[in-house]
Amino acid sequence: MAKNGIPAAFYDLEGTLVSTNLVHTLAFYSTRQQGLWQTAKASVSTLAKLPFFGVTDLYSRNVFNEVFFRSYEGWSEDRLRYFSEELFEEVLKPAIFPGTYDLIAQGKKNGQRQVVLTGALDFTIDRLMDHLGIDHWVANRLEFVNGYATGRVLPPVMASATKAKWIREYAEREGINLSESYAYSDSISDLPMLSIVGHPVAICPDFRLKQTARQHDWAVVDLR
Repeated sequence: MAKNGIPAAFYDLEGTLVSTNLVHTLAFYSTRQQGLWQTAKASVSTLAKLPFFGVTDLYSRNVFNEVFFRSYEGWSEDRLRYFSEELFEEVLKPAIFPGTYDLIAQGKKNGQRQVVLTGALDFTIDRLMDHLGIDHWVANRLEFVNGYATGRVLPPVMASATKAKWIREYAEREGINLSESYAYSDSISDLPMLSIVGHPVAICPDFRLKQTARQHDWAVVDLR
């Protein structure tokens, strides 16, 4: 970490810059499977798993990721990538919080490098990152074998402490001054990421993060 380096702004994505989450993306792809039967089967399966996803996310974000991405097992890589533009236009773009654009613009004006860290899959947010003008970002990568998803995420899996570790390594490599940097998130699961910068900010925070922010006198912002 460079003490005299440049500042950065590190953002979580889902619930922080956009109102959607990983389940919205999965639901979208469930309705884009090849053939009526496959589409119906995937859609029903996704709906049935929603309560389980909620429980595992409360228990552990890492466990949630491991369980959640198994839902993509057997899906075609070509088909997933083909519909990514439609995903952006129909789901992600309308979900961008109104305040997101100004927040990013102000960060750039202040000389902060803009960096997004997300548990979303890389091919699902590529277009969104272009739209927001984010050149530096890291996302989860789904493993494909012979053109089909295995349901496994390639390491490192972006969640909780992994994000903080990635930021430390990135800062060391890129000459980022973490003491002068900002981090933004809506979830207590990102507490490790928020804790390693000089300026943590809670965006539309969940109850536990809101309480933590108040205890530590962190800024709380609503971009909606």
